[in-house]
Amino acid sequence: MPQRFTKNVSARKGPAKHIAIVAGEHSGDLLGSRLIDNLKVLLPDASFEGIGGPLMIKSGLNSLHPIENLSVIGLSDIKKIINAYHTRNSLAHHFINIKRPDIFIGIDVPDFNLGLEEKLKNKGIKTVQYVSPQVWAWRGYRVKKIHRAVDHMLTLFPFEEKYYKEQSLPVTCVGHPLTGIIEENAEQSKYRSALSLPDTKKIIALLPGSRNNEIKRHAELFYNTSRLLSAKDKNLHFVIAFVNEESKKQFWTKIDKNESDYSDITCVTGMARDAMAASDVVLVSSGTATLEAALLARPMVVTYKVSSLSYHLFKYMTHVNMFALANHIYGEKLVPEFIQHDATPDNLASSILNILQDKKEYSRVVDGLKEVRVTLNNAGNTKAADVIFNMINNKTE
Repeated sequence: MPQRFTKNVSARKGPAKHIAIVAGEHSGDLLGSRLIDNLKVLLPDASFEGIGGPLMIKSGLNSLHPIENLSVIGLSDIKKIINAYHTRNSLAHHFINIKRPDIFIGIDVPDFNLGLEEKLKNKGIKTVQYVSPQVWAWRGYRVKKIHRAVDHMLTLFPFEEKYYKEQSLPVTCVGHPLTGIIEENAEQSKYRSALSLPDTKKIIALLPGSRNNEIKRHAELFYNTSRLLSAKDKNLHFVIAFVNEESKKQFWTKIDKNESDYSDITCVTGMARDAMAASDVVLVSSGTATLEAALLARPMVVTYKVSSLSYHLFKYMTHVNMFALANHIYGEKLVPEFIQHDATPDNLASSILNILQDKKEYSRVVDGLKEVRVTLNNAGNTKAADVIFNMINNKTE
């Protein structure tokens, strides 16, 4: 039974509630499944309908369309854009005209969900956006659309809650549920043994990304960084974590090498978190994996590369000078980050060696990352479920 955050809420009998939820990608599927499980504690007779992945379906969601319809779309992928457009219109028609929900919850994928939420809110359906778009970082003009589309924002991070309060939007920081999933004080030796990694060497975990375009842009960068480090320190071993076999194949194809040629490299699939737990330092592409490394208190170097067009657009629209989540949560630059032109093997290797060789710096980063975990430990999905329960029942905290 999920643990409860019990402020002013209790399971209540009455007409069965119908809850619409739309999530995209693996992270949204995880958040959605835990949210459904906690809502079922408060609303045992509730039904759930929308879009989700295998975890949400297992928790009881009737998924009306494949979650792949919400996959990240590029401006050049016209077929996916058209497919997403038709999917959103189909959902809007269903929820407005066929099976009206008591509340709609959009989990992440804001480019899809905000448009749907605006349609539903205009028809008097309560809307919640769970996971804020990064308006605090770039494209801040979107906050106007968020006001039109969202009745209540649920954020994962305290600095986001502060931002929305300044924008006069109803908001609750519910913390990050990964704090209840990722092991605190994970024992290095246990994970090294599980992955057959050497006990006598320093372990560098490499996480080049999960999407095809990330692998494409990061493969040579991560590989060349590992070779530069290997040349400078023979007491290093590298574990490259891939989301699946396809991404691993894409990585080695991109650099035109064979993984079996390298005795100091171990490859794992579907075990990124274990690889980080086994490591001394993590080299990671910016994203959720940086948060996982932070919660494991593993020092990291963060990097990211995008297309030239995307970078120039982002640079034009951004209004922050830090990109790593750990740095935003901590409030200052705790871990090194190298974006676009600064993302070179020399820069990455030098930063990794500095962390490994400077014991005082290593301890400073570890202590800071432990503070990040404390900041995010705020009841996660149980609190999100409580906010939604109160909204359905017209209560305010």
